[in-house]
Amino acid sequence: MSPVAPYFSETEYQAQIQRHYRRNFTVNILDFACYSWGMSFASMVTILPLYLSHLTTSPLLIGLVPALGSVFWFLPQLFTANYVERLERKQPFILLISIHERWPYLALGLSILLWPHASPTLSIVLFFLLLSIIGRLSGGLIGTAWQDYIAKIIPLGRRGLFFGLSNSLGGVLGAGGAAFSVYLLDHFPFPTSFAYCFLMAFAASVLSWSFLAMAKEPPRPSSKPPISQGEYFRWLPGVLRRDRNFSAYLLSQIVLVLGGMASGFFTVYAVQRFQVSDQTAGWFTTVLLGSQALSNPLLGRLGDRGGHKSVMEIAACLGIVVLILLLAASHIGWFFPLFALYGCSSSGFMLAGMSIILEFSRPEDRPTYIGLANTCAAPFWALAPLAGGWIVSTLGYRALFWVALGFSLIGWLLLHCLVREPRGLRLPTEAYVTSVG
Repeated sequence: MSPVAPYFSETEYQAQIQRHYRRNFTVNILDFACYSWGMSFASMVTILPLYLSHLTTSPLLIGLVPALGSVFWFLPQLFTANYVERLERKQPFILLISIHERWPYLALGLSILLWPHASPTLSIVLFFLLLSIIGRLSGGLIGTAWQDYIAKIIPLGRRGLFFGLSNSLGGVLGAGGAAFSVYLLDHFPFPTSFAYCFLMAFAASVLSWSFLAMAKEPPRPSSKPPISQGEYFRWLPGVLRRDRNFSAYLLSQIVLVLGGMASGFFTVYAVQRFQVSDQTAGWFTTVLLGSQALSNPLLGRLGDRGGHKSVMEIAACLGIVVLILLLAASHIGWFFPLFALYGCSSSGFMLAGMSIILEFSRPEDRPTYIGLANTCAAPFWALAPLAGGWIVSTLGYRALFWVALGFSLIGWLLLHCLVREPRGLRLPTEAYVTSVG
């Protein structure tokens, strides 16, 4: 058992941040990128819905894939924020819990190889059980801690660059992984092809965990007195009443989440309308991740220099263009630029969403703001794909795309008109650390 790390004064603490900055910047990028690489073999936009479409034709069940992935990531975060705010170091907690993000892919891959002729019903139940473990027992529990951990060790003026480079390298590795998944889907029959994809997801995610373990996080005791969970939840409504800009941001995000209700159906729509093969659908992931690799550094630097609200607005506009292309598509060739633009849009939402939320509050309140932003949106992350599945079942795909387009336009208007860039309104106390070493 390692000895307890010493506490540092504020000056000493900042010196420790600077001392380990290059190491932390590098290993956390590698952690992020390798995890993204792994998830290219188990993409919730392409691979997982495609696997499920071999087991069921129900749009509602297929819509559950992004719904569960989102709700299990977002919903628990506010419930851990009170605990996370008082952790002197976040890394040990993240390392312990994130094990459960990884082993279910091993279990899923092995179960398919050992029992390839299992009934569709049993396969579906096992699939959703393991997907729930990935999200509920790990992702959602560490989401607040991981975002606060990154804000703690990566200075304000470098966070856009960090998320941009992480997503970019992850996109490069992910594009390679997606290309290899095409090979697996092409050369092996169902379900063996998907088993190999899930085993690759496990291997790459284990590599990412090893990089996370290499980081150096100095301890920082909380300045806030401990309070019960009941007291904490009674305090939360006042945060939303006092910070109207943050509340407006939450509203815009909820509407934009509803605008994303169609994303889990892009691949299935292409397969059903144009009768494309699993291999062609696998190339969509390659295009998606390749566009993310190219766009992320540019969007990250733009956010560092001018604020992340502008990046989020760009992402929303690109999402609107994607839906217009879907409505206009008359050939499978339309889907390659469509997925390229969707990759840029999702990159912008991801890096801007993670970065901007860290700038609304003081460091000691950061987990609360992260938790509020993510947990308040969680029901809508769950509702959006389920509503999308219902619309497809009753009205068809084109109706879904029109509804999503309407929400996306309203969400962009709310973001543009009601939300002010938080960087110019309230800077965190560590904001003066804009460059290191």
